Amino acid sequence: MIDQDQIKQSLEAVWVPSVNRSIVGLNMVREIDLSDGRVDVTLASTGLSEAAQKWVSQKTREAINKLPGVEDVIVDYTSVKANEINQVDQMIAVMSGKGGVGKSLISALISIALRRKGYEIGILDADITGPSIPKMFGVKGPPSGNEDGILPVLTKSGIEMMSINLLLPKEDDAVIWRGPLIGNTIKQFGEDVVWGKLDYLIVDLPPGTADAALTLMQSFPISGVVVVFTPQDLVEMIVKKAVNMARQMDKRVLGVVENMSYLYVPEIDKNIEIFGKSRAEEMAKSVNAPLLGKLPIDPELAKLCDQGIIEKYNGEIAAKLGETLTQLTGAHSK
Repeated sequence: MIDQDQIKQSLEAVWVPSVNRSIVGLNMVREIDLSDGRVDVTLASTGLSEAAQKWVSQKTREAINKLPGVEDVIVDYTSVKANEINQVDQMIAVMSGKGGVGKSLISALISIALRRKGYEIGILDADITGPSIPKMFGVKGPPSGNEDGILPVLTKSGIEMMSINLLLPKEDDAVIWRGPLIGNTIKQFGEDVVWGKLDYLIVDLPPGTADAALTLMQSFPISGVVVVFTPQDLVEMIVKKAVNMARQMDKRVLGVVENMSYLYVPEIDKNIEIFGKSRAEEMAKSVNAPLLGKLPIDPELAKLCDQGIIEKYNGEIAAKLGETLTQLTGAHSK
């Protein structure tokens, strides 16, 4: 005699068009009833077009009909808001006191490292006026959806992604918006995107400590913050501003990352500190936070970003960054 667990397991094979995640992974299975060989399944219609609903219904019936003892399968849909579906275990915000320090790059590398460890990952590009995440991953929109929610776009390695750039007619269109509109858009990304079940959602914050970052900190259940900086003279004041903001908002500072720390020149087997002497250890001690890593200037990484294939990067330091974060957040091994 089949049970609900067996049915749910069979539904792992039913993938949502355009997202390429199962209806179980997206948490769309709302109810399962069994009675005398008949199985009634209620799914969330969130983000699904009419055509997608028909396709998912067909695949759902096919998957369940393969189980022994099943005589009939009925599939119904119910309207559910995206934020009622989403189950995100850890939400990590990546922030900086100023722009141009590689915050988006670190967000991308963290996402890739965690995905390689087997975790279900989403990345939210909340830097509304300077979105660069889709370009790095070679991802284009538009995403699909309906009045109840928007489906994220999937990267090549299976990372869910949402960015304002995926919604624009052209990726180089300028977003010339005032603060309140930017804040509302950030809120909508949290409430309207169908993330489903995720181990980690990495949020690439706008630079600085003004309205946009404040809105996100207040509106999202951030479980930890990573602060990015570069080795420059004014860095201590800027990093302290970001760290103090996070702590004033009662958000845990997981650690700091120094980007562009050095350039390795293989011809002379030497690290050149182009932007000045590294202050990574000093900075971590100053703000009383762990040092998560010192990332070099890597021409190969820059090339992969420009080509939209950052997921091919295999830098050891980035991998260690993912390992450290799983330990700090207490994530279960995959």
